[in-house]
This record gives sequence, C-alpha cells and structure tokens, in this order.
Amino acid sequence: MSLVKYKQKRNFGETSEPEGEKRSSGKKLEFVVLHYDFRLEMDGVLKSWAIPKGPSINSSDKRLAMMVGDHPFEYRKFSGNIPEGNYGAGIVEIWDHGTYIPEDEERKVVTEKQILKDLKAGVIKFSLKGKKLKGSFALVKMKKAESNFWLMIKHKDEFSVLSDYNSEDFTVKSSPINKALKKKAE
Repeated sequence: MSLVKYKQKRNFGETSEPEGEKRSSGKKLEFVVLHYDFRLEMDGVLKSWAIPKGPSINSSDKRLAMMVGDHPFEYRKFSGNIPEGNYGAGIVEIWDHGTYIPEDEERKVVTEKQILKDLKAGVIKFSLKGKKLKGSFALVKMKKAESNFWLMIKHKDEFSVLSDYNSEDFTVKSSPINKALKKKAE
C-alpha cells in the first residue's frame, strides 16, 4: 500500500488530516492507537489495522484487526473530527501511543528491515512501550480469509492480564468520543 491511495481518498480542503510524505522519526519506531486504529511505523509510513473491539492485554483474546491503507507518519499526532461525507468520517482521538521494538520468535530484537519481511510473510511480533499497551504482541494474518484479515494477540508476559479486557473501560470519560456517544444515547 502507499500514501497515493491515502491521498486519493481524502479531500484536504474539507479535512484537517495530514497530507504527509513518506518519512520516519529517525529515532525509535513509534506506534499509535486512534480509537481503535492501530498503527505501527514502518518504512516511513504508519501501517494500519482497524481493531473494532479495540486492542486487549488479555493473552487469551484474539482481536480481529483489519489491515487498512498506509497513513503518513504525521498521523501519529492527529486528533480531531473528520466531517461527514469524507473517508473515515467521525471523531479521531489518540487512545494510546509510544514506541515499539520489532521482535523475533524468541522475543529478541530484530531490524525494521526484518519486520517488513515478516509483514509480507503475515506474522509480525513486537513489544509495545505505551501508556496503556505494554509488552509483547503479535499481528497474525488469517489464513483462508480475505487478505486484510489479521488477529492482534497479546503474549503472556508481566503486562498481560487474565481478566476480561474492554478497551472502552480505559477511554477517558471526558473524551470527545464518549461525549458524542452519550449525546447520541440521549
């Protein structure tokens, strides 16, 4: 995927989303979760998965993660409202962010070049250092499914939990999304 498709789907005269170019932090690799689009910095863009139920830190959960188009690196700091009639319309807010470390099967650090190969192979492993999401995870492409169906899985580690995990419980009550949902319910 590329930023060409990203730009084709947007009217930047109507939306404040970043146009962006392919670039990277030049430091540690970054990730962001935008209520609940999960994005990992790779190859100068944010590779993106929509996770309808939000990510989980319960290692028995396997959350559906639909791979969507690449987003510009600048999107990691975007929040706001995408107007109706535009692609991805609605409220965008940062649910979590931080850095990540690409890993192999034994949870040893690998290069960004290797994680790009792993992405093509359909299994990537990484350790997140966010405010809400910490520790080791995997994204695994589902076999015998459409090409963009993946699962996000939390590995058992010191950051995993055994109890039910609902991402909504960890969204600030005063968040724009919670305010909109409350207003809609009234």
